[in-house]
Amino acid sequence: MHHRMLQRQLQKLGLDPNERPATDEAWQALLDRISRAYDDSDQGRYLLERSLAISSREMQELYDNLQKASESRIAAERDKLREAKKDLEKRVAARTSELSEANQQLLVELTERREAERQIRKQATLLDHAQDAICVLDVRERITYWNKSAERLYGWTRAEALGRRAGHLLFGAANAQYAEARALVLADGEWTGELKQVTKDNTDLTVESRWTFVQGPDDELGSILIVNTDVTEKKVLEMQFLRAQRMESLGTLAGGIAHDLNNILGPILMSTQMLQMKLKDERSRRLLHTMESGTQRAADLVRQVLSFARGVKGERVVVPLRPLIAELAKILQRAVPRSIRIRFDVAPGLWTVDGDVTQLHQVLMNLCLNARDAMPNGGVIDVTASNIVLEPPYARLHVDAKAGPYVLVQVADTGQGMTAEVQDKLFEPFFTTKEKGTGLGLSTALGIITGHGGFINVYSEPGRGTCFKVYLPAAAEAATLPGHGTEEESDIGRGELVLVVDDELAFREITREFLEEHGYRALTACDGIEALEIYQRFQDEIRAVITDIMMPEMDGRDLIRALHGLDPGLKVIAASGLTTNENLAQTTGVAVEAFLPKPYETEQLLTTLDRILNGTDTVGVQRSL
Repeated sequence: MHHRMLQRQLQKLGLDPNERPATDEAWQALLDRISRAYDDSDQGRYLLERSLAISSREMQELYDNLQKASESRIAAERDKLREAKKDLEKRVAARTSELSEANQQLLVELTERREAERQIRKQATLLDHAQDAICVLDVRERITYWNKSAERLYGWTRAEALGRRAGHLLFGAANAQYAEARALVLADGEWTGELKQVTKDNTDLTVESRWTFVQGPDDELGSILIVNTDVTEKKVLEMQFLRAQRMESLGTLAGGIAHDLNNILGPILMSTQMLQMKLKDERSRRLLHTMESGTQRAADLVRQVLSFARGVKGERVVVPLRPLIAELAKILQRAVPRSIRIRFDVAPGLWTVDGDVTQLHQVLMNLCLNARDAMPNGGVIDVTASNIVLEPPYARLHVDAKAGPYVLVQVADTGQGMTAEVQDKLFEPFFTTKEKGTGLGLSTALGIITGHGGFINVYSEPGRGTCFKVYLPAAAEAATLPGHGTEEESDIGRGELVLVVDDELAFREITREFLEEHGYRALTACDGIEALEIYQRFQDEIRAVITDIMMPEMDGRDLIRALHGLDPGLKVIAASGLTTNENLAQTTGVAVEAFLPKPYETEQLLTTLDRILNGTDTVGVQRSL
């Protein structure tokens, strides 16, 4: 009731009875306002006091209620906070556990990654030790991987090769084989075949190539893995083997024909001789003599064919070649016109060979007469003989060669020379370039030398003459090899730098390795242009130059002139399978300190280098590189 009365009084005063002051200051302001309203009225003052008294009690009650409500809310909030804390602790614990598991997983992944990287490094090291050249191309044909064997095979370092286009680097220009291989591997996933490639110094290579397309992860563009095996030497030997098989087949055929011809010629010859005994008139005897002569010539041809086909063996004895060559010289003086000069050079202490004197004489005579026929306008024939030891690297380059001691007989001329096509068929029976030739001379010579365990090499170029090199195994009791065997050769170099120039990679590298093994340092160049560039960089260090005569781009003659223009006192050794030192000086006016016949003879090379560099001489057995 008092409460309602107070509300009415407040409404009369224009105050909101539901409005509760929140602070003591607000209560004091309200009381001041009410006091002013009732200042002039006792009744009003009484009612105000009563209202205020009532309001104070209610206010206390309200305060107490509010206090209780606040404490209840605080307790509720405290409980909520306590629950929230527990929930947060659970969530933190769960997250901590998740993070711990994630850390453990990350640690495992890092360990696995390190192991994978170690395995990758190990595999990369193994790939670098592989004998095959291995590279990887991306889809734009650029090289992304290049192992050590690729560096050794092609001459390009990894830094030089990475990022380069494989077509330009390995083929030199647009190549149909390369384009076809790439198209097939992209279509079928793999390709295998032989490719013709070039090295950094433009040396031709034949490789057996295996291509595999490898798809990248997550649809990433793939790569092409290429594994190349150098089969250049193998292809040369295969060619020689196929040629030998072809010769063997021709020999079998020729042997069969010769057998049948003998069966035909035998009765003819016997009948002719019997008729000569019965017929006495001069005309008949003259005709019979003509028939007999023709039959005998045919029989001689048959014997030559049989010699080629079956390697007919005569009586084998120990043959000293010096008297044989001396006898050959006497015969050739009468058989060769005056426009042709013949020179003989037989090394002292020439080893003997096991052979048939007649057959060996026939071979040398045939080669000399062929040299004569190749020079209708005159020229020079050089016949030389020397001891030589074939080392395994050179022996591997010829299918019939074996490492060991040989007597090398060379017959060189300054005639017309031969093309590669003619050389390929040179030893086939009945092949000839002469108008009246039988085509059996060289095939018979090859059969005889092969039957003696030797082999023949030919070096020739059109317009530059021809050189036949006949290798005959030295007789076992004659080939005493001082310094060859268990006794090692001493290094005679003193660190001198030598520049080796040759377009044949095999000769270039073997010569370099040999020089380095004997105390020299060596640089190599594949032609005259590269040699000049190297010489200009190392002019103060290079003491001597060994150069081949016949090379592409700039040949040996032009190189020697250019080098002497830079340094007239430079020591130069020329080498060739055709030209001699005298011919070199006479035909070009180029003079050198020494001349070496190819293949290089190692002891002669050491002797020559030591002589021109130090003015000394060493004596030993010649060894072929």
